[in-house]
Formats: sequence, structure tokens, C-alpha cells
Amino acid sequence: MADTEFDVLVLGAGPGGYVAAIRAAQLGLKAAVVEREHLGGICLNWGCIPTKALLRSAEIYGYMKHADAYGLTVSGVGFDLPKVVKRSRQVANQLSAGVKGLLKKNKVPVFDGTGKLAGGGKVTVTAKDGTAQTLSAKHIIIATGARARALPGLEPDGKFVWSYKEALVPDTMPKSLLVVGSGAIGIEFASFFRTLGAEVTVVEVMDRVLPVEDEEISAFARKSFEKQGMKIITGAKVTKLDKGATTVTAHIEVGGKVETLTVERVITAVGIQANTENIGLENTKVKLDRGHIVTDGYLRTDEPGVYAIGDVAGAPWLAHKASHEGVICVEKIAGVKDVHPMDKLNIPGCTYCNPQVASVGLTEAKAKAAGHEVKVGRFPFIGNGKAIALGEAEGLVKTVFDAKTGELLGAHMVGAEVTELIQGYVVGKTLETTEAELMHTIFAHPTLSEMMHESVLAAYGRAIHY
Repeated sequence: MADTEFDVLVLGAGPGGYVAAIRAAQLGLKAAVVEREHLGGICLNWGCIPTKALLRSAEIYGYMKHADAYGLTVSGVGFDLPKVVKRSRQVANQLSAGVKGLLKKNKVPVFDGTGKLAGGGKVTVTAKDGTAQTLSAKHIIIATGARARALPGLEPDGKFVWSYKEALVPDTMPKSLLVVGSGAIGIEFASFFRTLGAEVTVVEVMDRVLPVEDEEISAFARKSFEKQGMKIITGAKVTKLDKGATTVTAHIEVGGKVETLTVERVITAVGIQANTENIGLENTKVKLDRGHIVTDGYLRTDEPGVYAIGDVAGAPWLAHKASHEGVICVEKIAGVKDVHPMDKLNIPGCTYCNPQVASVGLTEAKAKAAGHEVKVGRFPFIGNGKAIALGEAEGLVKTVFDAKTGELLGAHMVGAEVTELIQGYVVGKTLETTEAELMHTIFAHPTLSEMMHESVLAAYGRAIHY
């Protein structure tokens, strides 16, 4: 085959696209990637990774401010916002360069430009200078991701009203901030700016913050956020923004009344929309549902030889979901035996606010709604020796089991390092573990993970330490 002909051609080099291309190469398929902006996609460059770098700086700053609680003396505590941002960008750039190296190592060529399906297994790639070339492939994987959704009247202007991009590289430290939306993106930025001293108000249209999480965990998180000084308004919506010379006045509708709030900056975090425009879908049989590409369990679309993975293929909009879909898709193409479709109930969700929130599987309410008779276990951080020693005694681990079969239906956590702990339950769910196996598992002491064991025991009236 010539250099313009491939077995697998991937549109987009985000966490779904580059993983799919590398896995294809590992399986002996000739693969290539088309990327119009930067390797690693939104996640590595403007999402998951740089936000975690910012949050780490805020976390350390928070510890420094409370050093006395650990018997330490620190004077002149402060932060340099440009340096904090610079470190975040350096981390993102390092990982993006790492993706470039991985693709090169696996002999996957990258075509710089915008790809558009032309039908018949062909893709036209237009470079920034306007030149175009046509590539062909037996299998085309759409991994074009998504972008921030903007509500009418709340569109980011890059100055007073920020999207996640402006929030990642703030030109100033706002004294007051309104965050519209309390999903993972919104609450992470709220946590970052609050820790650095901003007066933060969060407005959420649903009746609780982090609305996809278990209600009990959501309520616990809200109390913690408010204890830190955040103002949270739920069951409300921002109807209008009036921009002044140096501030923005938001009109907030709540309980049938409209109140106003004047702040220096606004961050909108009201969801995302898939990047399906201008990629040539009109030249195919690909179907859309609520803006996302429709696929089957193996990521195949209605157009033979065309697939879709990641955010463009629908919720949950998570990097690790995209990567796993890329592997499933390519392994099915390559004829690997025993390739299993994605089980979305085994996809963990993590929010890196303070305190952290993590979950997998069904919430208690959804388990009951699905017809399960449930047993629920809870264990608080205050009952764990390691948590107390760390000075992180605020948190909760909650587990949900089917009362008849002992199947682990869901696990929900709030507190220090739960985004690391959740993987234990994810492995358990993937292996279809029951309460019996979990009860007989030995957890090291002293560790935070002991709370996971105790929560399981608590569901059956056997908790030892609380």
C-alpha cells in the first residue's frame, strides 16, 4: 500500500484516537492519525491533565496555610498565579510531546490538518495552509471529541465570561467568581479558585451539586464545599449577564424569583456538544442522536467501515471511556477473540475537587429504581487510622449490593484520594465480585483502602471500627 492508504485511519488524536491508532499498530494493522490541532486532544492539553496540575498547586497551598495543624511553621505563604499556570501548561506540553513519541515509536504517521469523510473509504485532509490530500482506509474511526456548550446569553467572551480554556490560563486572580454548572468541570474550577481565596458562588439548575453522583455523596460534598466558604445555589439558572467596565452582574432565577449577583468573572460549565460538524457525515449513512454519533457495542456506525469512539459517540464523556472504546473498536476490527462490548456500569467517574469524589456503578436510588432489593454499607473517614494521621478525617465510603445475590451494584466515595481508591471497586465489579470475596480480601493496615473493606462489612452489619 502507498503512504496514503491504510488499514485504519483515525480522525482525532485525543485519548480515544491515539490509543486506537497505537493498538491497531500493535495488532499489525497499518494505521494513521489525522489531527487538526494538538496531539492528546482536549484531555491532555485543555482538560484532565492541566486542571489536575492547577488543583495540585491549590492543594499544596491549602496545606501550607494550615501547616500549624501538622506542627509545622511556615511564614509568608502565598502564590504566584502566572507560575502556577506556567507549570500547568508545562505538564500538558510534556504529555502531548509524549503522545507524539508514542505514535512515532509505533510507526503511526500523523497528518496535520482537518479530516473530512468523502465516502467510499476516503478522507480529505486539509492543512492549515489550505492544501489538501486524499487518504483512503478500510476502516475509519471518528474520534473528533467534543467542545464546551454555550447557553444563549452566557457565551464566553474570553474576558469576563470564561470557558474552561480561559479558566485554565487566567490573566488575573478574580476576587469574586460565579461558576455556572456544578458537574465535574465546574466544581473543580470552583474548588481551585476558592482554595486560592476567591469568593465563589456556584449555580446549578438541578436540585443538588454533582447531580450524577449518589444523593448522599452529593449532600456530603455540598456541606464540605459550603464549610470552605463556597456559596451554592441549586434549583436555579442564570438567565442573563450584564457586563460592566470591570464586573459582571448575573441575573439568577431561583424559587420563582430573580436575584442579582455581581462578580469579577464568570465560568460557564454547562456541558459539552459533540464535534460532528464539517467532518463529512453527510457523505455517509452515519446517524446522530441528540448530536452524538450512534454506534453499536463495538463502536460501528450505520456506515460500513466507519466507527466512532469517545465524546463524539456519547456519554459518559470521559477520557478513559474513550481510550477503552478505541481498544474495543480496533480489536474487533482485527478479529481478536473474545472482545467484550463496553459495560458502562463499570466505568468509574472521578471529580478532583476538595474533597475528591469518585464512583462506579449504580447509585442507591438507581439500584432501587432498577428493581433491586439492596443492602447498603457506609464507613466514614473518621473511623480510619490513616485518614486521621493524614489530617483528612472528612469523608465517606458507600457501597450498594444486591441483597439476594450479593452482587456489587455500585460504590460511591467522597474524601481524600478517593479517585485512587475507586479502582479497587472497579476491578471488583469487572470481575463480578460478590460481598463474600470482598469480605475475605485482606486490606493492608494502615491504609485508606481499609474503609472500602469496612463499608462492605457495614452493608452486612459486620463493620469493626465504627
